[in-house]
Amino acid sequence: MASIKVIGIDPGLASTGVGIVEGTGLLVSRYSFGMIRTPAGHPLPERLNRIFDLLVNTIKDESPDSLVVEDVFSLARYPKSGITLGKVIGVILLACCRTATPVIEVTVRETKSVLTGSGSAGKKQLEACVRSRLNHPEPLSPDHVSDALALALVGLYRIEDDRIS
Repeated sequence: MASIKVIGIDPGLASTGVGIVEGTGLLVSRYSFGMIRTPAGHPLPERLNRIFDLLVNTIKDESPDSLVVEDVFSLARYPKSGITLGKVIGVILLACCRTATPVIEVTVRETKSVLTGSGSAGKKQLEACVRSRLNHPEPLSPDHVSDALALALVGLYRIEDDRIS
């Protein structure tokens, strides 16, 4: 059975987490991770363009079978953050469209539920679960990295389920 490669993206304007997993079934044969950072003092269009450009380059370099991005959410206390997050997700979706990369949007709750068994799991619990599944020796930091890897794992499992069905 052919290996599947999935990129997981945890979107954020200041820092966007990128996680890449490759494997079959529940077995991960290779993984990597990193961050796309944007300078706080720069105008929003420049920051969004940086995310777009670096993500397009990553997609072209990695040729994934799919990309999984965290679905947009907004907290009532911080509505502007939700709007900004929506803009970041918009450029991520555009990057997938421009590179003909299939994209899956997954909620935070679904990611937590698939990996930990509880949709209300905390960040530390999710990070520990991701680290365990990858056999990664030390804590994954910052949170954007472990969240991106979690999304990539969910994508890997989902694509594998679709293959079996």
